[in-house]
Amino acid sequence: MSLSLDIRMRLRQSAEKDAVDVFAANLKDLLLAAPAGTRPTMGLDPGYRTGTKVAVVDATGKVVDHTTIYPHQPHNKRDEALAVLAALVARHGVELIAIGNGTASRETDALAAELVSLAKVPGLTKIVVSEAGASVYSASEYATKELPDLDVSIRGAVSIARRLQDPLAELVKIDPKSIGVGQYQHDVSETMLARSLGAVVEDAVNAVGVDVNTASVPLLSRVSGITGSLAESIVAHRDQNGPFRARRALEDVPRLGPKAFEQCAGFLRIPNGDDPLDASAVHPEAYPVVRRIVDRTGSSVRELLGNIATLRKLRADEFADDRFGVPTVTDIISELEKPGRDPRPEFKTATFAAGIEKVADLKPGMVLEGVVTNVAAFGAFVDVGVHQDGLVHVSAMSRSFVKDPHDVVRSGEVVKVKVLEVDVARQRIGLTLRLDDEIPTPGAEKSGGQPRGGARRPGGQGSGNQGGGRGRSGQGNRGQQGRGGDRRSTPAASGSLADALRRAGFGNN
Repeated sequence: MSLSLDIRMRLRQSAEKDAVDVFAANLKDLLLAAPAGTRPTMGLDPGYRTGTKVAVVDATGKVVDHTTIYPHQPHNKRDEALAVLAALVARHGVELIAIGNGTASRETDALAAELVSLAKVPGLTKIVVSEAGASVYSASEYATKELPDLDVSIRGAVSIARRLQDPLAELVKIDPKSIGVGQYQHDVSETMLARSLGAVVEDAVNAVGVDVNTASVPLLSRVSGITGSLAESIVAHRDQNGPFRARRALEDVPRLGPKAFEQCAGFLRIPNGDDPLDASAVHPEAYPVVRRIVDRTGSSVRELLGNIATLRKLRADEFADDRFGVPTVTDIISELEKPGRDPRPEFKTATFAAGIEKVADLKPGMVLEGVVTNVAAFGAFVDVGVHQDGLVHVSAMSRSFVKDPHDVVRSGEVVKVKVLEVDVARQRIGLTLRLDDEIPTPGAEKSGGQPRGGARRPGGQGSGNQGGGRGRSGQGNRGQQGRGGDRRSTPAASGSLADALRRAGFGNN
């Protein structure tokens, strides 16, 4: 009994660690998703009966206008809604339209497409974004402080607009567990999960850097060396005295001592400040090294920044000293080549197929573009624009063996998939990343057959993850038991292994 309990405990701890690692990897990919940039954005939170909530934010994320339109059933005020949206676009110079991917998103997407066509504004673009966690933020204490004059429903539209501008800056305001990219997240150790996710968020924030003149309290509090109360002090000082002009000005913030400054200064950015180095990742303590490089090259700091030809002629060992070794100087020179570089990828969006708005519209063999919403140990879930994510099983990701689905795709990535099967009754969609896979013929699975290429039936694997990873992701991955795990209706096993066993005489009776 003692050995049995010990083995079970170790197996559970190993499983918990794997589940937490999957959640952490997905969260990191989501936080480091490509930002659309500082452009005026309109956020649309779709809805039917209660209407579609509209919020317009400027380039810095400040709310400048909001309203509610009723273009869909049962109101059907489409022309009136288009007129309102067109007026907002013209008044505020909107360049991006962010559409939540929840209820009525495809209908709202079609409305936005018509708006883009009618408005004829150069560069006006519509993008469907994940609204996971937007409702959690709307009702949060921080949202109440940040947007006290707005209704809870409007705050959701604001969050949708801002997360298109900068996913990292907006998602840090939400409890990571509410973003919906995990696997068995409700079954693992709460402490282990919180510690892991907190570390992921802090690493992502520090890797990207933070504009100290626009950052919110939740974002600043994720920077190394800055606590929640210190972040509030920085924002309060900024509100009272205006934007910071230099990193050294942070030393005037109450309770921000030398140690805290030493920890946080390298991660804080001040674009267009008095010193151009304040917009880079070079720590203030290393500025003397940069001054020596400037003296050697005979140019100014502004001329040196981004001057790859000059910087690549330099030898790091010539500027090293007792305090800054060769590796540190090498990093400084690399940063000067691309000052303030953003490690996040280039902004890219998926284009959903026209006329494909619900599961019933899908047909086996269709090739569609979609966005990866969640990656689990058994595969990846992809949003193809039908309000229900499809599953690409790990066996349908590549021709070669895939040990970890994260090696092939990541959350937020735009991919092309092929529809293998559609189960309208159970709202299940089987997809494959191998676009040359043959479509299984009806009845092939029942006779123990398998599609050529080894693609298993994704519909029976993990599709309890309704809504693209929200809630207990992957809980449906329990063989062929169906969503509720009813063993009374378990069908015969299928696949190459089952066929081999039957040929060997097992299971014939």
